[in-house]
Parts: sequence; structure tokens; C-alpha cells
Amino acid sequence: MLSEVTGNAQPIAIRAEHLTREIGGRAIVRDMSFEVGRGELLAIVGPSGSGKSSLLRLINRLDEPTSGTVYLDGQDYREIAPRELRCRAGMVMQRAFLFPGTVASNVRFGPLQRGERLSDDDVEKLLAQVDLAGFGARTVERLSGGEAQRVSIARSLANRPEVLLMDEPTSALDEELARQVEQVILDVLRSRELTCLFVTHNRTQARRIADRVLTVVAGAAVGIGKPEELVDA
Repeated sequence: MLSEVTGNAQPIAIRAEHLTREIGGRAIVRDMSFEVGRGELLAIVGPSGSGKSSLLRLINRLDEPTSGTVYLDGQDYREIAPRELRCRAGMVMQRAFLFPGTVASNVRFGPLQRGERLSDDDVEKLLAQVDLAGFGARTVERLSGGEAQRVSIARSLANRPEVLLMDEPTSALDEELARQVEQVILDVLRSRELTCLFVTHNRTQARRIADRVLTVVAGAAVGIGKPEELVDA
């Protein structure tokens, strides 16, 4: 396993074992094994088409592995219902796919699927965590790209996740907005002690934010370590 040493004293939040996905006889993700410590931010870097996003989609079973499995807090994720898994491992995409309506209705969406309605106070607290206090009544059509991405983060947080999976969440934004959203993400991760897998094509960003970096080439994990060791490799 690439990550027999996690570099962290904390318990393991995610362990991937021989994770593989094949399509039409071609391996999109090839025999990946690694561990992520609780509260750690693992950046996943590599060339375009290397399998970074495909790996992330396997972590919460948006796609199914051909072989291998993932352990979430020690539990084989094949034993977890997909809806529960996607609450525990929330996904934030490159672009914020928000539902028509208000910011508050978007934040409430996940809990409502479990029969739980967040109070106005709860919604406001979540929005305050992503620097959008007072935005609950605003319609999503009135949001900037950075604001929409922060709503997407708040919507994931509403499910009380153990892990956040982030697929290039700042790459569609200009540099100033990207840095603002990046800081919001770091603040949320620290305040909640959340584990995060963060796909980025930007090696400078990975060096800036990550505790460790996993490098992926042609669907395979080729190295894992501290950012200064691997980002420029």
C-alpha cells in the first residue's frame, strides 16, 4: 500500500484497497491503495485524464469499482447504503449544480431526504460558516460563481459529513474568487476537523493547502507524500 505511513497520528478516516475501475477493457483507475488520516487534507494531482475525478467518484460510489473496496472509518463501504454513504462522504463538484429556488432550500435539501427539516437558525449557521450570512432568501440565479460554490459547500455540510470529496472546486473561478473559496474551504475543514480529498490540476494550490499529495498518472497512484516532496515531481 502506498500509504502504510500516513504522516498523521490520528486514526484512519478512509482506506482504499486495490480500487480498480475498468470500462471496455481499459482501466480508468488501476489497483489504488492508500490511506487518509482523520482531519487530513489529501490533494490528488496528475495530468488531465489521469483518473483523478474517476477515483473521487469511486470513493462515494457515484461509480462502482470493478474490484477493490473502500473503508470509511473502518467500515467496508459496500455495507453502507449509497444514500447514507453520500451523506457521510459529501461531494462538491467543479461547478455548483444548485436547484432552482432559494439558497435556504438548497441547503435544506439533503436533510429533507431523511425527513429532517433544518430550522432557519440552522441554515443561517451553515451559511455563516461559508461567509454567506443573510443569503438564505436569495434565489440561486442571483449568485456569483464564488457564492454558488460556497452554497454547494454549505449544502454538503448540512448532511454532517465525515469526509468532503472536492473535485476541482475552485478551477471554474477567477484567481481572486478561487482564493476566497479556497480559504472558506480551509476554515470549514479546520473548524469541523473534517477529512478532505481535494482533486486539483493546480500544483501550486496543492502545495499551498495540502497535508499530503497523491500523484495519479494513467489511472495509477505513483506516489504519496508531503507536498514539497511530490508536487513538482
